[in-house]
Amino acid sequence: MENSLSNGHRFRRIPRQSVAVHPNMDPLLDENLEQWPHLNELVQCYRTDWIKDESKYGHYESSSPSSFQNQIFEGPDTELETEMHLSRARQTKMEDITDDDIPSTSGRQFLGTPFPESYPSKVLKHFGQSPLPAYEPAFDWENEHSMIFGQRIPAAHIMRGLKISVKVLSLSFQAGLVEPFYGTICLYSRERREKLSEDFFFHILPAEMQDVQVASESRGIFFLDAPSASVCLLIQLEKPATEEGGATPSVYSRKEPVHLTEREKQKLQVWSRIMPYRESFAWAIIPLFDNSISATSGGCASPNCPVASTASISGSSSHEVALEPIAKIMLEDKLAHSSGGSVVVEISNLNKVKESYTEDSLQDPKRKVHKPVKGVLRLEIDKLQAGQADLENISESGSVTNDSVDLGDRPTDSTLIKSLSNGADGPHNSKVKLNFHDEKGTPRNGTNPLGNLDFHANDFQAFDFRTTTRNEPFLQLFHCVYVYPLTVSLSRKRNLFIRVELRKDDADIRKQPLEAIFPREPGASLQKWAHTQVAVGARVASYHDEVKVFLPAIWTPQHHLLFTFFHIDLQTKLEAPKPVLIGYASLPLATHAQLRSDICLPIMRELVPHYLQDTNKELLDYLEEGKNVFKLRLRLCSSLYPVNERVRDFFLEYDRHTLRTSAPWGSELLEAINSLKNVDSTALLQFLQPILNMLLHLIANGGETLQVAAFRAMVNILTRVQQESVDDNERNRFLVQYVDYAFDDFGGHQPPVYPGLCTVWGSLARSKAKGYRVGPVYDDVLAMAWFFLELIVKSMALEQTRLLYNTLPLGEDVPPMQLKEGVFRCIMQLYDCLLTEVHERCKKGLSLAKRLNSSLAYFCYDLLSVIEPRQVFELVSLYLDKFSGVCQSVLHDCKLTFLQIICDHDLFVEMPGRDPSDRNYLSSVLIQEIFLTWDHDDLSMRAKHKKPAESMLMGCSSRNALGDGPVSPKYSDRLSPAINNYLSEASRHEPQGGTPENGYLWNRVNSQLSSPSQPYSLREALAQAQSSRVGASAQALRESLHPILRQKLELWEENLSAAVSLQVLEISDKFSMAAAAHNIATDYGKLDCITTLFMSFFSQNQSLAFWEALLPVFFRVFELHGATLMARENDRFLKQAAFHLLRLAIFRNDNIRKRAVIGLKILVRSSFYHFMHTARLRVMLTITLSELMSDVQVTQMKSDGMLEESGEARRLRKSLEEMADDHRSPNLLRECGLPENALISIPERFAENRWSWSDVKSLSESLLMALDACLEHALLASLMSTDRYAAAESFYKLAMAFAPVPDLHIMWLLHLCDAHQEMQSWAEAAQCAVAVAGVVMQALVSRNDGVWSRDHVASLHKICPMVSSDITSEASAAEVEGYGASKLTVDSAVKYLQLANKLFSQAELHHFCASIVELVIPVYKSRRVYGQLAKCHTLLTSIYESILEQESSPIPFTDATYYRVGFYGDRFGRLDRKEYIYREPRDVRLGDIMEKLSHIYESRMDGNHTLHIIPDSRQVRGDELQPGVCYLQITAVDPVMEDEDLGSRRERIFSLTAGGSMRARVFDRFLFDTPFTKNGKTQGGLEDQWKHRTVLQTEGSFPALVNRLLVIKSESLEFSPVENAIGMIETRTAALRNELEEPRSSEGDQLPRLQSLQRILQGSVAVQVSPKRLINCICVNSGVLSVCTAFLSGEPATRLRSQELQQLIAALLEFMAVCKRAIRVHFRLIGEEDQDFHSQLVNGFQSLTAELSHYIPAILSEL
Repeated sequence: MENSLSNGHRFRRIPRQSVAVHPNMDPLLDENLEQWPHLNELVQCYRTDWIKDESKYGHYESSSPSSFQNQIFEGPDTELETEMHLSRARQTKMEDITDDDIPSTSGRQFLGTPFPESYPSKVLKHFGQSPLPAYEPAFDWENEHSMIFGQRIPAAHIMRGLKISVKVLSLSFQAGLVEPFYGTICLYSRERREKLSEDFFFHILPAEMQDVQVASESRGIFFLDAPSASVCLLIQLEKPATEEGGATPSVYSRKEPVHLTEREKQKLQVWSRIMPYRESFAWAIIPLFDNSISATSGGCASPNCPVASTASISGSSSHEVALEPIAKIMLEDKLAHSSGGSVVVEISNLNKVKESYTEDSLQDPKRKVHKPVKGVLRLEIDKLQAGQADLENISESGSVTNDSVDLGDRPTDSTLIKSLSNGADGPHNSKVKLNFHDEKGTPRNGTNPLGNLDFHANDFQAFDFRTTTRNEPFLQLFHCVYVYPLTVSLSRKRNLFIRVELRKDDADIRKQPLEAIFPREPGASLQKWAHTQVAVGARVASYHDEVKVFLPAIWTPQHHLLFTFFHIDLQTKLEAPKPVLIGYASLPLATHAQLRSDICLPIMRELVPHYLQDTNKELLDYLEEGKNVFKLRLRLCSSLYPVNERVRDFFLEYDRHTLRTSAPWGSELLEAINSLKNVDSTALLQFLQPILNMLLHLIANGGETLQVAAFRAMVNILTRVQQESVDDNERNRFLVQYVDYAFDDFGGHQPPVYPGLCTVWGSLARSKAKGYRVGPVYDDVLAMAWFFLELIVKSMALEQTRLLYNTLPLGEDVPPMQLKEGVFRCIMQLYDCLLTEVHERCKKGLSLAKRLNSSLAYFCYDLLSVIEPRQVFELVSLYLDKFSGVCQSVLHDCKLTFLQIICDHDLFVEMPGRDPSDRNYLSSVLIQEIFLTWDHDDLSMRAKHKKPAESMLMGCSSRNALGDGPVSPKYSDRLSPAINNYLSEASRHEPQGGTPENGYLWNRVNSQLSSPSQPYSLREALAQAQSSRVGASAQALRESLHPILRQKLELWEENLSAAVSLQVLEISDKFSMAAAAHNIATDYGKLDCITTLFMSFFSQNQSLAFWEALLPVFFRVFELHGATLMARENDRFLKQAAFHLLRLAIFRNDNIRKRAVIGLKILVRSSFYHFMHTARLRVMLTITLSELMSDVQVTQMKSDGMLEESGEARRLRKSLEEMADDHRSPNLLRECGLPENALISIPERFAENRWSWSDVKSLSESLLMALDACLEHALLASLMSTDRYAAAESFYKLAMAFAPVPDLHIMWLLHLCDAHQEMQSWAEAAQCAVAVAGVVMQALVSRNDGVWSRDHVASLHKICPMVSSDITSEASAAEVEGYGASKLTVDSAVKYLQLANKLFSQAELHHFCASIVELVIPVYKSRRVYGQLAKCHTLLTSIYESILEQESSPIPFTDATYYRVGFYGDRFGRLDRKEYIYREPRDVRLGDIMEKLSHIYESRMDGNHTLHIIPDSRQVRGDELQPGVCYLQITAVDPVMEDEDLGSRRERIFSLTAGGSMRARVFDRFLFDTPFTKNGKTQGGLEDQWKHRTVLQTEGSFPALVNRLLVIKSESLEFSPVENAIGMIETRTAALRNELEEPRSSEGDQLPRLQSLQRILQGSVAVQVSPKRLINCICVNSGVLSVCTAFLSGEPATRLRSQELQQLIAALLEFMAVCKRAIRVHFRLIGEEDQDFHSQLVNGFQSLTAELSHYIPAILSEL
């Protein structure tokens, strides 16, 4: 039976939780209860598990409908997913709140999460719901179901109470805590001035006595009916009784000194260890509810509530922002237990006890006020949430409210705690400080699998005294009495305390008392006695102790309470104080236990045997002359001992009858049964369930007389319960609870009830049918027929389960039970009688007939699941025969109701008929009745019955028979899934969660939808709008809806969009797999069907669920059809796919962005396997990135007005970096639903792994370079007009970044060319034109065009090094639709070559022009365009003539000037600490470029920075730079020849290179000399002048595509003073020798030679030449003489090394020899007009020779 009920399909066992009493109470009840059958029945009634019929109310109610979810449609800048997650996190955790806390617009509960998890784990078979259910179903089955007359529903339970937990955290005093303190907490009513619950005991030990300050972690659980301003917590503290002469309790309230002295501490510690007895110390009242308080942060609204002014809130959630009104501090947002929140109450004003008091006098306004205790008691108060398990396990024990519990519905906290303050009336209010906090480590709802989710092992559930006074059935076992000693009035002062104990008899005064006292320590066993507090030095001692005494199950007159009074000396002695006996008092339980008033007793001095007997009272000696000086109060709380005498009599007679001890049999029992009708309603309801069990036992096993009497009494009781309870439902909830849960047919230990019940009821019905007078009780029988019919069915079902379940194979249903012939005949007769009553009373129009008709229908409905269908057919056919054909309207209504109810059963289709082969009896009857209804002659009848008939038809098609357990594959499996889904009521429900901003908090605005003008149903609203022609357009129709209905429509549209997309995606996936397996034939060669769908997917805004489902499909499609999709025919698809993946890569939503990254990797993988490289994909991505940059805002404005990188650009950068991150790739793949090795796995038909992370990183870097170029170009937008250098560089970087795409490359090169022409930088503009021509030529050569070859490309590379000389296939790979081959023609190349020629001519770089024209000539030759060839050769002639002119010019030709510019300062950005070489026109001087650059960069300085130009060319050191100053260092530099010896000490005279070749015009190295001295001066004499030569190398050569090139290398050389002198002399010697040795081709060349020679001699041996070439002196300032003076005379000569001296003398001798030779040559070349000049040269030379002979005597012999 245990297994059958716990594991069976039909019944479920619900364990009953024990009451909140001590577990050792059981031995008191384990006495021989067989001698007391009524006690045995009571104990079994409270302890046995409840039995619930899972199938009674059908499967429909337990179906879990699917609901619409909030679909997330993300944009690039939205993050709705994260925002909604954060919004849910700020709210109460929804998983711990019962569903009833979230009202539904349709009244039914729903479940659903707004966000699906990752696709693979969430969606296994299908991507979405199919088909999407309608938002508003055409048929509302639940509504139609509820309209059936007599519809039975589970009893609705409204949990009226709250569970409040109180935990003592700490107790602290300003004086210090050195002794233990004890206390109690209970619920107290200030209005009624009485306790509402028993006491919760706690104690707090000082740190010296225990490791932790709080001795126990237990909580007190209190139960409330409803919030009330009068309900409060009464807290009473105790401490060890005060020592005489020791530290008094006043030390805790005194002002000075605040802290205890060491002596006081020691005395208190020692005394507390030897004193076991306690005295009252302090008390406080903490109101739980006060609706008048509405304080906000920083203010107080109620002067009577100190909480408002002293409350301080500190939390870890959004409550930190502002303090909510105190009246709401325990609302759901904070104190719903599921959220883990609680309130910490700090009671800082405890009332010290100085005089005796009672609980009744606490609120007496005349009570004397004493000093408050200077201490703080900290409590943690929490509202516990009653979960589903609480209800199904009926944890509403005796310590709870004992509300009727409905196990089918979940609880709703109709009232919540409104405030927690200390608002006790009067001036004694405690100061309370509130602190909110979250307990992360405390187990909360959902962590305890035992069902009672809020209760822990150490929790104490305080008994609610109101349980014994409510008009509700007792559901749990409790049996105890609470003893309250009140006062003892004596003539002298004593230190008095009382011992309380329970004794079984008074025969032996030495016998130990019973162990029946509830212990104060948690977990301890029952005690023999309990002690009260000590009333110190009082004549009238007052007590407020509560002693809980567990009672024996069976009382005797000898059971009594014994009170022993002791006096104790409170002085310190050598041993612990011993109590002194004062006297005794006794109280028999049998006579006084039921009394609620105060009881007064005398005190006996001594005990004698049998002291309870009246005969011995004369022998007793009493204190105070026998006066009743001891006053006490009792409170009996028992679900075993009825207070009502008639109920006790019935129990007694029931015992006698059961034990067969009464004679004549049953007479006294009959009288007791009949007297039950006079029992008051409270006692009747409290013991309702055991009384019904006993009456049913008598009906099943008693004689006929007892059966009838028990049945009549039962009808009377049921009628009274139905009429006198506040429940207005047709089925009283207490009775429904009994039938559905409590009734278990005596657990199978006795014969089943249904035969006897059918017999006695059938007998009564037959007597009525025969016309006998059975009294008005029969109408009550018919009114309560539903109760008896349901009892009969449950009894049958329990017997069926017990008999057949254990013999069944696993997994099979219990077969129907065949009723015995006699029982079934009795049921048929009863059924026939009841049908007659229905038929007769319907004609009279009585409502009772309709209710009885529904009860009979449900009786047949229930029997379909229990007994043989053939037997049910007999009952149904009997009904239909009696109501056959067209009948009266009211009878027809009853018949339709009957059919509606019974056809709601899954088995109605298969109900057999009269013919055994007929399996559709009810179906045919149903169809017949529907057609009869539609074809009725009476139009009013037809209209009246049309709706129920159609409801039956629709209902039978729309029922969803899904349940918690397995459903038999009967009729439900035959229903169309599409109809089931479409008509499902689940589509009515809104999703959980959401924020107030999105409008999905339906429960806040539902009241607005109740107006007639705004129908609740969306379907009705749309129909109404269309019929009234409001919706002329879709937009107008939408705007005409109520905002909430509009939101509903939008939600449905979102789900429709998501569902359709997911369905199409699934179809695409299946089609691609079928096509790959060749299971289907398709004529789509390019897979147009798939590519079109994917392009449609990408181009539309999709939900997050779609993006999560897309990637695995995307991977599979490319895995199966990669070759086709990557072919050139699908360029358009591939380009769009790449574009949209890059677009998704900038989304803020990380889930979408990560999937875009993986999508790009999938494309790269396909490129590896089908292209063997990534060149073509690089082109695709570069093109799409360029297009995306035109749509994306890559910059944003900062607060200072400057531009910075936008979030979109940052996210795109992050995505491109993740694309090449091989370490994060496995995690990304796993998060996106793909295997970790998806990228590196080898596809079918391939033998090797072609994936290469290096190529992927190269591709990523290429795209990042393009992104950086676009970003930099955007950031420089405002500086384009002022900083032309940066603008040119920006265009250059764009051209380089988009180099993989020729069209884009050429476009940006042409933009750069235009920018240079605006700056008149002709050489740079020409280089751009050459680069464009080079791109075209490379593409033509790679295509084997016959005009040019690789040699021509190489020659172009010499002019513009950017033009690569390597011919690759990337140009052909770059041919994408809309890009490539159409623009790469010979004519376009010629056009750009001619443009370059024109620009080089303007730059006067004629040597480049010659090479360019030579590249054009092959084109005209191949085309035989001789006119153009002639022009080319003519042009070449003019070019060579210009070159010759430049080389023969006496003034050296320079095409440009060069300057080194160094940048130092953070305002320069990326230029900081970098050096550039600037190429400027030849007429730009140093001052010009300084002015230009100062103008550019001064505009970039802000108020905190200034610009400074470093005036010299020395090396800049970082420590010399000042903060807040930006530096420019500008130095003129000379270009270096390719073969020039930079280590030579000779002076560089650029004029020497005037005759250089064409190659001399391309420079990538530059130098400048910086003079310095060792003494720190810049300039000095020849003997001190050193020289620093710096050689700089750029990253390219000039002329380049830009005006400046970065310095990538710097070298330094140093020359000593003597090396400088030797170099100067050797330089002049070389110049003369070069002029003398240069060959001249004709006489015409002599004149230029003469002029050049005169110019050199003029600087060598003559100092000044007038315009008439007159020489004043030849040797004064020639330089040679100064060198001799500096190094060959005096001290300097001694410092020179011999080698240096010899080199200097040799240089001087060679110089003089060359000068002598030059003078001779000059003589041969001159004419008559130059004779005088020649004579002066000769005289000067001779004078110089004579001067030098003083330093070099050998010079005379050498010359």
